[in-house]
Amino acid sequence: MSTTEKWISWISQFTDQIIEHKADLNQLDSAIGDGDHGSNMDRGVKAVKEKIDQGDYEELTDLFKDIGMSLVSKVGGASGPLYGSAFISMAKASKETDDPSLLLEAGLDGITKRGKADPGEKTMVDVWHPVVDSLKKGTLAQSDIDEALESTKDMKATKGRASYLGDRSIGHIDPGAQSSAYLFSTLLEAGVLDD
Repeated sequence: MSTTEKWISWISQFTDQIIEHKADLNQLDSAIGDGDHGSNMDRGVKAVKEKIDQGDYEELTDLFKDIGMSLVSKVGGASGPLYGSAFISMAKASKETDDPSLLLEAGLDGITKRGKADPGEKTMVDVWHPVVDSLKKGTLAQSDIDEALESTKDMKATKGRASYLGDRSIGHIDPGAQSSAYLFSTLLEAGVLDD
């Protein structure tokens, strides 16, 4: 199964994607939110990188806990607590397993408990849910991530700040779904899922 190094490589690649696409994420968020999702996530992943660079991780539990705590404390808006809850839940689950599908399922549970969102409400859950399903089947491909992300475009937001826009939220990709898509694309690239 996955080694701690592969998970660190994943987070490092995710950090690079967020930094590179900070302006794109802000632009997506300008359409249906307060326009700061990219800036918030950028601040968060840089704090995570700094924390990981200082650490020496033998156990996934410690790694995920540090990632989660850094995100909660540094990322503003809703995304900090949500991403933070995902990693803190993964930290708890990693005491029992190192299976990526079970760890990410725990992450999804953490998000849904914290955000109380269901699929179809135009949130990051609309990417996490189908991706975790594909992971559990062992069939996750980039096309699944792209499809899940694209599906948020035609949804009407009923959760979070975007829900204030009602029908005007239709036609825009959800920024949290986009940052989640980067999270899962880099998961594939980092080789975490390779046996």
